[in-house]
Amino acid sequence: MMKNNKISLVLYGLLLLGLIAAPFLGAYPVFVMKLMCFALFASAFNLLLGFTGLLSFGHAAFLGGSAYIAGEAMKVWGLTPELGLIAGTITGALLGWIFGVLAIRRQGIYFAMITLALAQMVFFVCLQAKFTGGEDGLQGVPRGRLFGVVDLQNDLTMYYVALVIVVAAFLLIVRTIHSPFGQVLKGIKENEPRALSLGYDVARFKLLAFVISAALSGLAGSLKTLVLGFATLSDVHWTASGQVILMTLVGGLGTLSGPLVGSAVVVLLENKIGEFGHLLADLTSIDWFGTLGESVTMVTGLIFVICVLAFRRGIMGEIIAFVSRRR
Repeated sequence: MMKNNKISLVLYGLLLLGLIAAPFLGAYPVFVMKLMCFALFASAFNLLLGFTGLLSFGHAAFLGGSAYIAGEAMKVWGLTPELGLIAGTITGALLGWIFGVLAIRRQGIYFAMITLALAQMVFFVCLQAKFTGGEDGLQGVPRGRLFGVVDLQNDLTMYYVALVIVVAAFLLIVRTIHSPFGQVLKGIKENEPRALSLGYDVARFKLLAFVISAALSGLAGSLKTLVLGFATLSDVHWTASGQVILMTLVGGLGTLSGPLVGSAVVVLLENKIGEFGHLLADLTSIDWFGTLGESVTMVTGLIFVICVLAFRRGIMGEIIAFVSRRR
């Protein structure tokens, strides 16, 4: 066990060093920041599904709703970036509490459908509300100055601020999972009746886990708005909820590293599949490959099916299981 922990620390250390050096190795900072936001979103969702056993189809509401509030706070209310991020995080936590109070006493598909229905209500509010910009989205969100000192207009400065925020949030997730609270969540996932018989208030633990997951999802959405300068309906649409489920399952449900890998795979596919398709079209002279960029949903769906059939534990889940068998 100690050896496994040391290996994990080394791998996470190498990943952190890679992220620190990424802008100097030719990586586009804005793209990597977007990827980090989705990695945080997937990690927050994994805390709920992978370690508590609650499947939510409404996490887009926390990502998108917080993105709009944070953008409005920084653009219209004139709040500084750190206050805008806090406002977005609180919005996510508040929405999570409302969703949780209404849905937490239901289980399985009923819980999932309630979260989906509530998320769709948030979507229609964002569609109709004046401050969201409707179908055009909320545009022109300024980055401003962090604490009134650090100018975030520079992409490199913004990159390292985003990196610190995402790493801190990920460490919070790790600490939560390995705390006594996290052990109770695992116990609830494995055997809820037994947790009840031991005297734990299961509903309260589930609700708190839901609020934490929603708050961190809200932080991811707020940070994404700060980085990109806009929030759109795609952030709050139900497809964003499906996307985060895809990221978590492809990477490895119930593993800390799985959502990081899954989000990287999905985001890279969405952004690079068009380039890859044109390359294949040039190499094979098959024109159909050139249209792959217009069929991102189909390609990601195919990747998901392949992963479910060939890697039932997800990419990192299969790797961890393989290493365990070898030992």
